[in-house]
Amino acid sequence: MDFSHSPSSFSASGLEALRSQFPILSREVYGRPLVYLDNAATTQKPLCVLDAMRDEYLNANANVHRGVHYLSQQATELHEGARERVRQFINARSVSEIVFTRGTTEAVNLLADCFSHSLMAPGDEVILTVMEHHSNIVPWQLAAQRRGIALRVVPMADDGTLDVDAYRRLFTPRTRLVSLCHVSNVLGVVNPVAAFIAIAHEQGVPVLLDGAQSAPHMPIDVQQLDCDFFAFSGHKMYGPTGIGVLYGKEVWLDRLPPYQGGGEMIATVSFEQTTFQELPYKFEAGTPDYVATHGLATAIDFLSALGMDSIQAYEAQLTAYCMEQLARVPGISIYGPALPTSNGDNAPRHDAVVSFNVNGIHHSDLGTLLDRLGIAVRTGHHCAQPLMQRMGISGTVRASLALYNTTDDVDRFVSALQRVVKMF
Repeated sequence: MDFSHSPSSFSASGLEALRSQFPILSREVYGRPLVYLDNAATTQKPLCVLDAMRDEYLNANANVHRGVHYLSQQATELHEGARERVRQFINARSVSEIVFTRGTTEAVNLLADCFSHSLMAPGDEVILTVMEHHSNIVPWQLAAQRRGIALRVVPMADDGTLDVDAYRRLFTPRTRLVSLCHVSNVLGVVNPVAAFIAIAHEQGVPVLLDGAQSAPHMPIDVQQLDCDFFAFSGHKMYGPTGIGVLYGKEVWLDRLPPYQGGGEMIATVSFEQTTFQELPYKFEAGTPDYVATHGLATAIDFLSALGMDSIQAYEAQLTAYCMEQLARVPGISIYGPALPTSNGDNAPRHDAVVSFNVNGIHHSDLGTLLDRLGIAVRTGHHCAQPLMQRMGISGTVRASLALYNTTDDVDRFVSALQRVVKMF
């Protein structure tokens, strides 16, 4: 279905047409209509993505690259066409800067391993933040154990915003990399990454942005951001699981050694010496998931047809509505920065993630009972235990919104939550 770039795509009739592309949204759980609010964990997939992947398996399934036969060439064209679609989507300079991975986690692991191995020495430092996902902590800890490097952590204010002045003070002559989330998967805060990148570049230090929670929700322009690396996952942006992207400036990727060895990433092999492919292939060992890359490209086409600006504007309105309705629940604590007020307040924008607790009720109990009422939310520490420790809690209930959610979803969710709270 062809959706226009206009805001009418998110009118009542436009939303109905859009939701029809996601048949799972019409199913029931426990005899109740499903309200799916776990999009920060994974999004549902539109029919166009599923159809594209099925069609490739049925009609163009062959291993990519080097094959001289028609099917191989067709599959290669789809695979490399997907790389170009990713390049356009994030406005990278060249397809040489687009490395396919299994997801954000593998992208960060790739960079942590290759960067620490080749460009860091014992005593060198990486700057992270207290709100990072475990996938942007543990790879660096493993690198620290192997290479003797140190991790330095940017603290957070009580309102869920990072301390930029403290960040600036963390830099030393041994700082080699900054790695931080663009958007917190717990707090929904959109970090001031432009300022963070500028400060790092003043020190000659490159920056990796974890874009897992930003790429589905807002326009991404890596050249404008001037980030050195950017990682994101297909399954969080209406594409298939098992596919993701590491963008890296060519000047940096050229300096890094391969991550894994095998087929695809080699130029020549002998028992005496191996030479490696040019970018980006030297980082892509083995048969790629060429059907998933086609699915990712189709998801990008789906998003681009709607318009990322329109998606961002619609989700901002929906997030504001959700937070306003939740604020009426007795005893609720909503975490993260407040939304900008109508008088022009410049508070940080709260993206499409809302985490909360209700006094005296364990988050997992809330989530379990909401599930019985048809409401799918996530509970726990959300792979961000250091952040939970900073906030002095064990976990939260997290409702995360997507472009197919509606005010009716929010109303059903809040009504169910009020019903559950009255049980305690």
